[in-house]
Amino acid sequence: MVAELPAGRPTVYDVARVAGVSIKTVSRVVNRAPGVSDKTRNVVLDVIKELGYVVNPAARSLVTGNSSTIGVIVDSIADPFFASLVSLVEVTALAAGFSTQVASTWRDPQRERDQLLRMTGENVRGLMLAPTMGNHGYFDVTVKDVPAVLVDRGWPGSGLDMVGVNDRAGARVAVEQLLSFGHRRIAFLGDHSELTTTVHRREGYLAALDAAGVRVEKELDRGSLAMEDPGGTAVNELLALDDPPTALFSSNARTSLGAVRALHRAGRTDVALISFGDFDLADALQPGITVVDHDPALIAAAAVERLLARIGGTDLVPAEILLPTPLVKRGSGELPCRR
Repeated sequence: MVAELPAGRPTVYDVARVAGVSIKTVSRVVNRAPGVSDKTRNVVLDVIKELGYVVNPAARSLVTGNSSTIGVIVDSIADPFFASLVSLVEVTALAAGFSTQVASTWRDPQRERDQLLRMTGENVRGLMLAPTMGNHGYFDVTVKDVPAVLVDRGWPGSGLDMVGVNDRAGARVAVEQLLSFGHRRIAFLGDHSELTTTVHRREGYLAALDAAGVRVEKELDRGSLAMEDPGGTAVNELLALDDPPTALFSSNARTSLGAVRALHRAGRTDVALISFGDFDLADALQPGITVVDHDPALIAAAAVERLLARIGGTDLVPAEILLPTPLVKRGSGELPCRR
């Protein structure tokens, strides 16, 4: 045991005294700042562990002008993908000593800007943002001193790290899978025609059809569905066509959930479906839902790692980090065309 253990809750002063270092050195170790030797850092960490010292976030914020909080701004935590992403970011950040503050934009550019202003005003240490499709000219002024990482999508010339996937390639592989089972009437479902992820996934859909010599049917291209009813109404309309689609490619988990409900209400388990992104119980349905594995765990881990490096002062060249999107075959994407 360390000698002269303090009575009551240990403070930063106790850690500094027992470790034989300055309070500033303890602060550097706690905040993962450079300028501390490995030997000294290990001594301080050992003392922190033995004393059971816990950082007081409010006190640290008052002293340093910064909190121990990471701000996370996404479309909506009701979205299955972003709900998983936020949960995983929270777990990963907490393990590194940071709490998370979460806000939704509902894809409203003004709301996004307001949320960013609020969070930077509260001295968050870093920001993670799934940007809207609005103009981001204000961003450099609003967030100029706060490390930030974009998730799932970015915008041209942002100068920021972006962690996501190759949307075009993942979508193309999905549609090629449907084509390989004889489908030619393949509908596209997307919930916002201007959102970059929807745009890129639609481009992958179109590229696969074009390469196969399949004409794009305007009535099958449903790339701007309402957030309140993603997929359901569109699928009902598609099934009611004189020549309905035999397969569906859904560009995200929200539209996929709407599509699955509509298909099952109609008793149509013969319509092939591939979802860009997994969702709860997708593997338990009959048939199981084939998905492009848009894995929030991989994105969360890579984004938090990048953001913590920037918070710690690591000099990094801004990068676009694209993670793999394997096709997970469960049955719905392997249904043969029977027309």
